[in-house]
Amino acid sequence: MKDMKAHLEKLRVEAEECELISKLATNPIKKELFAKLAAHHRTLANEVERTMNESK
Repeated sequence: MKDMKAHLEKLRVEAEECELISKLATNPIKKELFAKLAAHHRTLANEVERTMNESK
């Protein structure tokens, strides 16, 4: 369970970093790419969290 918690936290941090990069990007393609990456990392984090809650 500790591994899953660590992975969950890592995904959340990566999502925040991607969102920040997206907001700061001046290139529209990079802005969109990092916004998609942020959304993807959030989806993964939600799945990990859901799995953790189901296994309790």
